[in-house]
Amino acid sequence: MNVENAKAQMRKGILEYCILSILSKNDAYASDIIKELKEARLIVVEGTLYPLLTRQKNAGLLSYRWEESTQGPPRKYYTITDTGRKFLNELHHSWKELVNAIDMLNHKEKETK
Repeated sequence: MNVENAKAQMRKGILEYCILSILSKNDAYASDIIKELKEARLIVVEGTLYPLLTRQKNAGLLSYRWEESTQGPPRKYYTITDTGRKFLNELHHSWKELVNAIDMLNHKEKETK
């Protein structure tokens, strides 16, 4: 089994959570979101990000606005909606439960060795 493939699948599974988390702090342009994900070592390319942003917008989790840019064409800034904040809160609780479950399994594994 390929470890890199498994790691990539885990990253893909949490990207929507990470995007909402980033936008819960500040509105952001897609390049800013990519930069923050890369800084967290959750490397993502525009071809992966834009479909996720569109899906989240269509689900009512995000909205966007256009802002003029001094460095080229207008930029699309994404904003988390109230629905998105509620969804993020649910994801956060689910993430904590998942981490606790994995920690519990790892703890049991150490006890049996």
